[in-house]
Amino acid sequence: MKAIAISALTLLVSASAFAADGAATYKAKCASCHGATGDPQTSAIGKKMNLRHLGSPEVQKQTDAELYAWTADGKNKMPAYKDKLSEADIKALVAFMRTLKK
Repeated sequence: MKAIAISALTLLVSASAFAADGAATYKAKCASCHGATGDPQTSAIGKKMNLRHLGSPEVQKQTDAELYAWTADGKNKMPAYKDKLSEADIKALVAFMRTLKK
């Protein structure tokens, strides 16, 4: 029982650390278009491109695989980042995007 509790706590801490890594990458690579809080209306570029809030139900209902693919391969106005970010970086970004849920 104690081992299960420790394992669960380890997973929670790991997920939080992973999202924190994603936050740093997000700030450096994504915030200029998507806004610091995922609200593109706070960014001139995001506002001009009429981007969706990353915490919106429309974005949050996407699977992690879909968010990963959009980030890696690009979609519509979103450029591809698979040549600029590692797989781990993109997974961390997806974890961070989940923290933006409204």
